[in-house]
Amino acid sequence: MSGAGMGNAGRAVALALGAALVAAGCTVQGTGPDGKGHSPVRVDVTGDPPRRTPHEGRPSSGPPDEPGARGPSREPGSGSGPDPMPARVLWTRGDSGRDVRELQARLRQVEWLVDGPTGTYDDLTERAVSGFQGKRGLPRTGRTDTVTWRRLLDMTREPGKWDLYLMGGQPAAEPDPRCLTGRALCVSKSSQTLRWMVDGRTVSTVSVRFGSQRTPTREGVFEVYWKSREHWSTLYDTAMPYALFFSGGQAVHFSYDFAARGYAGASHGCVNVRDEAAMADLFAQVRNGDKVVVHR
Repeated sequence: MSGAGMGNAGRAVALALGAALVAAGCTVQGTGPDGKGHSPVRVDVTGDPPRRTPHEGRPSSGPPDEPGARGPSREPGSGSGPDPMPARVLWTRGDSGRDVRELQARLRQVEWLVDGPTGTYDDLTERAVSGFQGKRGLPRTGRTDTVTWRRLLDMTREPGKWDLYLMGGQPAAEPDPRCLTGRALCVSKSSQTLRWMVDGRTVSTVSVRFGSQRTPTREGVFEVYWKSREHWSTLYDTAMPYALFFSGGQAVHFSYDFAARGYAGASHGCVNVRDEAAMADLFAQVRNGDKVVVHR
């Protein structure tokens, strides 16, 4: 047979094989780069090309519909899901109240705050919070948010009353009935406050402290019998500015130690005032003969 005849016969055989494949489909043995055979792959040549699924070609640790399947990682703010909510701010500079006082008391426990508590979120509190945050890898905002507060709670104990009012500022007790007439210095040991009262009206209130168990402040009704603007105690070798003497050597007076240490200390029996300006005003208003009531 001639070469041309052989070519026509070969083409006929190829067309016959193609018709058989179209009718039944077939499997094709693939080979890899090393020439070795792979598992047979079914190729359907009878219909349309297969459709690509939405997940096809994406990296995944498992089928997309299986639990735990991981799709592509999401960048923050990509819109494919909610971003984590920022921590809610609880207190910031300018706030005031009992909660701020507790914050300050707890900051004192971890030695980030020396002054106070005052109950006002001031610049010192802001710096203390910022330092606490930075030490623990939190954003140094100076504002107390929920994350910062939780960390501080975990590191501190519940403050007691005199932790909260270490430097004064506590509310005054109700006045003793003996204070409701005339001019009276109404001194409460339970609330550690002094009310200056005239005819039953409170003119001013200051925080005070008293003597220790060894040197207690006497209780009862007394009168101011001597005013000494720049008094010096020869017994204890210490200053007693704006002294209002009411019982022997005991007086109401300003105390530098009370101003510095608050209720961490005690007097030798006197009624100490830590606010110098308030004590100066009181000294100017009180007269000899005015009543002093020291009560529980």
